[in-house]
Amino acid sequence: MELHYHGKKSISEILEGTPAYPFDGDLNHGNLLINGNNLLVLQSLLKRYDFSGKIDLIYIDPPFATNTTFTMGSDRVSTVSLSADDEVAYTDCLRGEEFLEFIRERLILVRELMSDVASIYLHIDYKIGHYIKIIMDEIFGAENFRNDITRIKCNPKNFSRKAYGNIKDMILFYSKTKNIIWNEPRSTFSEDDKTRLFKKTDKNGRAYTTIPLHAPGETKNGATASEFKGMKPPKGRHWRTDPRELDALDAAGLIEWSPSGNPRKMIYADEADGKKMQDIWEFKDCRYPVYPTEKNLDLLRTIVAASSNEGSTVLDFFCGSGTTLLAAKELNRNWIGVDQSRQAIKVTKEKLKAADNMFSCNSYSYLEIDLRTAEERDMSA
Repeated sequence: MELHYHGKKSISEILEGTPAYPFDGDLNHGNLLINGNNLLVLQSLLKRYDFSGKIDLIYIDPPFATNTTFTMGSDRVSTVSLSADDEVAYTDCLRGEEFLEFIRERLILVRELMSDVASIYLHIDYKIGHYIKIIMDEIFGAENFRNDITRIKCNPKNFSRKAYGNIKDMILFYSKTKNIIWNEPRSTFSEDDKTRLFKKTDKNGRAYTTIPLHAPGETKNGATASEFKGMKPPKGRHWRTDPRELDALDAAGLIEWSPSGNPRKMIYADEADGKKMQDIWEFKDCRYPVYPTEKNLDLLRTIVAASSNEGSTVLDFFCGSGTTLLAAKELNRNWIGVDQSRQAIKVTKEKLKAADNMFSCNSYSYLEIDLRTAEERDMSA
């Protein structure tokens, strides 16, 4: 499936036609904060500075085609200019086909920067997200679509309009290949969860539940098809682990046998590592943001922890207030942040400086992309 619209460039036009400008600063440092047009920055990282295939995780929260100007005053952020002292943080003025191509150009470049185990999370809203998904299917392949994550962003609203209230946006999660970095995220069991899920109690009063020792799918050969305690797995199924491991579980008293002789693994509530995260997340927007559209730090911690490892490089080329960079810093990842807004860069620097007082992590290099031609640079030298 492919999206057709006026002004859509070929992939070769984007890869070969986007200029790659030099940076003003030291690019050898592990962490980079770059002020500049992210399209040109991505091409420069790709063509001038050999970052091809070196990025393990990308998170971006781009404009949403809202036709809005976001401003900042001394004590507030806003979507309209309320005071002569307000400064424009950024404008979200691209619409329709122009907006789609704006996003597509950057995704095509960034795919070249992604490693073979990389993932990308694109934060978008319900009004434009379905178009962006088709574009991401084209670029990354529909087979590499992982999730459409629903993010609960706010409390219920009672706006007077003939539609349901909107309390969510979406995050499109794709990978470059099938083989990705994946550290299974788990969410903590609530007391209600424990009561509902761990209904049994052992002789010591510990709450537990049981799960089958076998799983769907018949295995003809190998350990998981062999006998455990003289029995084969049921027809059409296989043992979840080698029967030698099942023997060890049984010896440790962690297998419960039913009156009919059916074995099940025991899992105790006080030892369970939480429940698997699903695709609806409640990470609400910051109540008092320091920058327009600032995202929840726990949201970014979750993404960075799940889809990168220590030492991985994380890229956010719409970095805004720097929340992605802060999450990467806390979790001992390398990072690259890019934003064209001077206000965004200022807020990010302040956020990173505050974090330096809490975490002993690597500092960073601040760079600016030089958009002048070689002749203009020579003339000003």
